[in-house]
Amino acid sequence: MNSISSENKKKIQKVIHDKVFRVVSECGEELGKPVFVIGGYVRDVILGRPSKDIDFVIAGSGIALAELVAKKLKATKVSFFKTYGTAMIHHKGFDLEFVGARKESYKRESRNPIVEDGTLEDDQKRRDFTINAMAISLNKDNYATLIDPFGGIDHLEEGIIKTPLDPDITFSDDPLRMMRAVRFASQLNFNIDPEVFKALKVNKERIKIITQERITDEMNKIILSNHPSIGFKSLFSSGILHIIFPEMADLQGIENKNGKTHKDNFYHTLEVLENILPNTNDLWLRWAAIMHDIAKPPTKRFHPKTGWTFHGHEDKGARMVPIIFKRMKLPLDHKMKFVQKMVQLHLRPIALTKEIVTDSALRRLLFDADQDLDPLMKLCRADITSKNETKVKKYLERFSEVEIKIKKVEERDRIRNWQPPVSGEVIIKTFNLKPCKYIGDIKDAIKEAILDGEIENNYDAAYNFMLIKGKELGLIAETN
Repeated sequence: MNSISSENKKKIQKVIHDKVFRVVSECGEELGKPVFVIGGYVRDVILGRPSKDIDFVIAGSGIALAELVAKKLKATKVSFFKTYGTAMIHHKGFDLEFVGARKESYKRESRNPIVEDGTLEDDQKRRDFTINAMAISLNKDNYATLIDPFGGIDHLEEGIIKTPLDPDITFSDDPLRMMRAVRFASQLNFNIDPEVFKALKVNKERIKIITQERITDEMNKIILSNHPSIGFKSLFSSGILHIIFPEMADLQGIENKNGKTHKDNFYHTLEVLENILPNTNDLWLRWAAIMHDIAKPPTKRFHPKTGWTFHGHEDKGARMVPIIFKRMKLPLDHKMKFVQKMVQLHLRPIALTKEIVTDSALRRLLFDADQDLDPLMKLCRADITSKNETKVKKYLERFSEVEIKIKKVEERDRIRNWQPPVSGEVIIKTFNLKPCKYIGDIKDAIKEAILDGEIENNYDAAYNFMLIKGKELGLIAETN
């Protein structure tokens, strides 16, 4: 048992006298069984992090404890999972989970444990990491006492991820814990203990028995963490990334030919991801940062005069997005299309900072980006990762200039959320047409004329242009 500082005692005392804990304590006493708060909630109390999930463990039936607690709290949202011997109560914005203390054993080919009733000690031994194995007693004789057999509180202070038991056994039994180790390191900005990291490498192939949905869920949590680059570096160094996301692992490396090199696109990608963090908590924009250069390996070419090129990587990358999303069981709806659009367009604003900016180019960017222009600009700003501060400053100043010009063009031409000023119905009626390709041709011609600045974005200008275009196509306008 580790000593606990007075500061951490105060943190525990501050929350442990809440009504919920007192009620659970009373119910445990009525059932004649010891009860405890355990796991992530205890960790977060000590770290000072907010948490809405509270896990209770009893040396008996978790369902019996939940039933009694629900009655005393007059809770109406109660879920029972009798197969697993667990229950959940939703109470005043908190999720209270109840489980009987248990011990587990595993078969080699499955991560599903063989579960038996156990003691608190058994339950703590089966936990993934020492920082998640701490418990607080809710029993009369030692109420609010921290029970920490594996030094979790010391590891919190040291900022280190360790396992209660041999990490080889921990990860072999449940390989998802390898992803969780990386995730907690990313969320808490902790280091993974060297022996634990060694076990990640040794057991990396075991990740293949985990369902894709669970792997992706952990990856999304890493991406949404405060330090996702820590996670991806660990996944890469351990070899796990090569298994679960080979396209990202393939970005790593610098090739030298005839004295010409290119940057390491893996570490560049992590820089872009870190750069975008302060500006967005949106999972899908962070995914776009990860995917923006995903097609550089397959599009890499060497030319003796110009050196390394990655021509068309934005188009190829956009085509890769749905393939990767489908394999990873990520959504294939508007979220995927958003990431795809960001990958497709990520070079466009950067190109505008390198040349004389025409209104036509700005209108086309507005049209293509539509309502996603703001996140696209965030991605492009994050994509400036040069070590040359003067160069970075210059690029960012040019971005600001481009954004000012975009705003002016938008105020004048109203291209965002663009709707054709002349509808297909008007074209059909004017030229007495049945549905045919001419309608689409005329609408496209009107759109191009507006984007090129040949005509203004209004009905009269578009209608007159339609008449001219119809005449070129040999169509005769109906006269009133």
